[in-house]
Amino acid sequence: MDKIVLLAKQPGVTSFNSLYNVKRAFNTTKVGHTGTLDNFAQGLLVVCTGRLTRLAANITEFDKSYKAVIKFGTETDTLDYEGNIIRQTKLPDEKTVRTVIDSFVGEQLQTPPAFSAIHVEGKRASELVRKGMEVEIPARKINVYSAKILEIKKDENDDVIACLVDFSVSKGTYIRCLARDIGKACDSSAHLIGLYRTKVGDFTVENAAGYNLLPKFDIDNSISISESFIKQAHKNADHENDLKFQKEIVDTSRDLDEQTALLCGFKLLHLKDSQSEQDFRYGRPIHKTFFTEKINMTTAQDIFAVFSPTKTFCGLVSCKNLEHQYVGYKMVIQ
Repeated sequence: MDKIVLLAKQPGVTSFNSLYNVKRAFNTTKVGHTGTLDNFAQGLLVVCTGRLTRLAANITEFDKSYKAVIKFGTETDTLDYEGNIIRQTKLPDEKTVRTVIDSFVGEQLQTPPAFSAIHVEGKRASELVRKGMEVEIPARKINVYSAKILEIKKDENDDVIACLVDFSVSKGTYIRCLARDIGKACDSSAHLIGLYRTKVGDFTVENAAGYNLLPKFDIDNSISISESFIKQAHKNADHENDLKFQKEIVDTSRDLDEQTALLCGFKLLHLKDSQSEQDFRYGRPIHKTFFTEKINMTTAQDIFAVFSPTKTFCGLVSCKNLEHQYVGYKMVIQ
């Protein structure tokens, strides 16, 4: 089954284990997500199945939106509540928090966390850290398009215990690191106690299978979950609920039709007849005469989703020569 599935990941479950019900729903092992979420996080995973797993790299490049609960006064080695406390400081005041968070909007360099899937000398950074090795990861350019405070919780001294922030960011941005850096900029410290991915490109969590199962996301609930967290294996799955969830996954999954292709950021091309479709599927040299439309590339990064005369997805083509408007094969569905 070649499908795109919007999946609402539950907190406390790994991204890998979240794919269990997708695999069972479609009876396949050929499943790939387009960007992991930390174990403690919840929200949108865009999952590709079958031959569409080859689209995963494209969707990973999309901008993303998150809601995050940042707790001040402590920093952990993992930058979230599952880690060990490595620093404790005083709490900041509200004016400082608001000023600092506003200052984080825009392009900046971010140092990714040591506890991450980034590879260093062929090994995951998190694996090296757990072995007691020091890891240095170069800073990378990111962009925070917006950062809006939605909620603030204070103590009896009117200092900020935690805040809920809505972030819109570029690919490769670690919200855990934003929390760390915001804490330091407030002359305090901080870590994440809640993370909720709400959007990947133009895909939204409200359309995801399992959305109604997600817990309420606010400061108080995030504090409650983090305080009661115990590292242990999950309880035995509820088979009946799994079957219901698998049905929802199938019902909400989507083929790569024209609308979904546009959501993926692709432009559209249509093969004009059955002969053009056959030539395309067999990987024969592409001619502009294959298509009903004129190829119109505006950048070298343009990708086109190609559809048959009956509007069946046939594959992807991308820029080969921008000046002469030539495209080459990127993916073919035979």
